Amino acid sequence: MRHLILTAALTLGVSAAAVADQRFEAQLAGHAILPAFTMALPPADAPRDLLVSGRFAGPGNQRTERPGSFAGDTGAVHGNRRTGISFPFIGQPVQGFSGIKPVEGEAGSYWVLTDNGFGTRVTSPDAMLMLHKVRPDFATGQVALLETIFLSDPDRRVPFRIAQEGSATRYLTGADFDPESIQPVADGFWIGEEFGPFLLHVTRQGHVTRVVPTQLDGQVLRSPDNPDLQVPASPTAGAGHRVRRSGGYEGMALTPDGQTLWGLLEQPLFAAGSAEPEGAFLRLLEFSIPRGAWTGRSLRYRLEPGATAIGDFNFIDDRRALVIERDNGEGDPGLACAQGVRPTATAPCFPSPARFKRVYLIDLGAADAEGFVRKIGHIDLMAIRDSEGLARQRGDLPADAPRDRFTFPFFTIEDVAMVDADHIIVGNDNNLPFSAGRHLLRADDNEMILLRVPELLRAR
Repeated sequence: MRHLILTAALTLGVSAAAVADQRFEAQLAGHAILPAFTMALPPADAPRDLLVSGRFAGPGNQRTERPGSFAGDTGAVHGNRRTGISFPFIGQPVQGFSGIKPVEGEAGSYWVLTDNGFGTRVTSPDAMLMLHKVRPDFATGQVALLETIFLSDPDRRVPFRIAQEGSATRYLTGADFDPESIQPVADGFWIGEEFGPFLLHVTRQGHVTRVVPTQLDGQVLRSPDNPDLQVPASPTAGAGHRVRRSGGYEGMALTPDGQTLWGLLEQPLFAAGSAEPEGAFLRLLEFSIPRGAWTGRSLRYRLEPGATAIGDFNFIDDRRALVIERDNGEGDPGLACAQGVRPTATAPCFPSPARFKRVYLIDLGAADAEGFVRKIGHIDLMAIRDSEGLARQRGDLPADAPRDRFTFPFFTIEDVAMVDADHIIVGNDNNLPFSAGRHLLRADDNEMILLRVPELLRAR
């Protein structure tokens, strides 16, 4: 795989840069929904402390024991719109799908990853880390939850103190890691996370076997949430990190031969010794599974104007891959708030609507002289054709919205994978109970859509 990419880069890199990015059409072929309020009970051997989740996600991050004490809302950027779901929760939310991969040998089933819980280390010490096997039924519109695997550290492989350090079972929580990308392998799963950022290897039972720090050009990369860092004594002293908070491995792709992981950071790195980004691009870092080490090779992914981050990353063959690129908006632009107007319960609107939500097809084998991968083409998730009327819900739209247009107007869209030669699957992270992009005043569900995109998948 590596030899192929290096050879292709030499022969195609110069001419590929001149090929324009193309837009391809996407046709809705299926729509399935897992309701927002879907809960899982902790395992029988988990501490009772984990029976209630979200106790530290309220005002001031102070402990709140009573379930349902606080109404979820979208936060200030999105107008503090109420989502209709209150927390803390009894149980663990099956929410926030962040990473997807088809289950080998089980057509129609997918591994999906629940992220750290409630957004930060401070808010999530009672949010259990888990991954799931799901099966969307596009005929009925339902999503079956087939299996849940809770992550744990029974062999004490995590080199720092975890939230459940003193327990016998040592289940991992959102105070320990923020898992955002998943790749199943023969001996378990590789998971990319954001706090370190680290690569984690876990067994099929979810037991951690390795925690791998990130390296670029021989130097360890850290985020402000890395457990190695401490708040400096002086407010003017630097903390020694280049990865942004929530800027770690939102995407991580496995080559089809199973030998190489490519980790794609979510946001641009800070320039060394600076609070400014090193550029409008993201880093892709190569990790050898047989060697169990970083190769030292990296590439660059250029963000489009209007985009702020990526959401997921998966190969479709030995050199081409799908990447979700997005802005931070949510909601239909046709219901945007007027300038200077804030939404209210009686007159809701979207203060920062979704505008840039795309799936790109890229070619790692056509990197240019500066290491930038080639963008072949994209589909627009805000302009999906639905000529057959397959959408299960369209949400709040302006009165003149075309009936044959379907949008995916979510803040975070973090799941994309190829299904077959004509189709891809896309899913959102619903950030329960804090996101409301489909409806003005209702928490987002976990939605999975099947898109027919043959022209995109055949493009080169």
